[in-house]
Amino acid sequence: MQIKVGVIGATGYAGAELVRILSAHPHAELVALTTQSYGGKAFCEVYPHLYKHVALECRELDLPALAEQADVIFAALPHGHVVPVAREVLARGKKFIDLGADFRFDSSEVYEQWYKVEHTAPELLRQAVYGLPEVHREKIKTASLVGNPGCYPTSVILGLAPLLRSGLVDTGTVVVDSKSGVSGAGRGLSLGTHFAEVNENFRAYNVGVHRHTPEIEQELGKLAGEEMRISFTPHLTPMNRGILSTIYAKLKREMTLEQVRAVYEEFYRSEYFVRLLPPGILPQTKAVAGSNHCDVVPVVDPRTGRVVVLSAIDNLIKGAAGQAVQNMNVMFGLPETTGLERPGLYP
Repeated sequence: MQIKVGVIGATGYAGAELVRILSAHPHAELVALTTQSYGGKAFCEVYPHLYKHVALECRELDLPALAEQADVIFAALPHGHVVPVAREVLARGKKFIDLGADFRFDSSEVYEQWYKVEHTAPELLRQAVYGLPEVHREKIKTASLVGNPGCYPTSVILGLAPLLRSGLVDTGTVVVDSKSGVSGAGRGLSLGTHFAEVNENFRAYNVGVHRHTPEIEQELGKLAGEEMRISFTPHLTPMNRGILSTIYAKLKREMTLEQVRAVYEEFYRSEYFVRLLPPGILPQTKAVAGSNHCDVVPVVDPRTGRVVVLSAIDNLIKGAAGQAVQNMNVMFGLPETTGLERPGLYP
């Protein structure tokens, strides 16, 4: 099987990682890379590390032509810009994977409340599938429209899923503390990600109002079988990539670490990309950088009756491009690990 692939927004960080991964995918053929900023330039002029790996030129978006040419289209665009693309792609019977926020929500009202723009295709939300394969694999298999999860939500949902599915924690006690590298803010210029602002600095931002909060609550609520409200605080760290989430919750009953680990072992027994690390090893961003893995470890604090879950991902891979390719593999009936088997880079 050879899948013809188009990438819209190919020159952002997530788009470039998509191109890098797909360029080595044995069943993918890149047919078009679109951009608003670099039309007519060779892709390797924008990203020289892909010289001799990607020969395509960046081009302006011609949506009808692209939808005709490709079997699947990825979009790595800001929220609010994707609906016309989705309509055209789906009308032509092709598959669409959105790396933005426009198709992650069940409710257009929730999306509009948090993103402050009108959702112009609420009817498409009914056919969109939230693209976290470890939780929604069966629905993704038959989907034409997938909303790829956000980076923070991926780390949090995979960290808590076994406990919530098993009903082991008090859902009203969940507190999430996450740290992200600067690439999570994208490639656009801003004062907040200027070198002199970020280097030798560590800060929280959007406390209590981060747009990933309702996405996390939506998916955790499905796992728990009840509506959830969490406290979520993201932080910016002076590193290029990676997310480490530390998640706190009160256990409903006294449990040993061995009992909690057994729940995780069973839940993730068949999941290649989620690694329950051995006792004595804790997740760290360096260990997942450049990979599609999510490293998870639960720790039981018997003094407080809490479980503390640590979860680490590469925000650009498992938190964006790698997960999008994982979804493509599922949608086209390929082995899920195709093109994604390699471990990360170290140091």
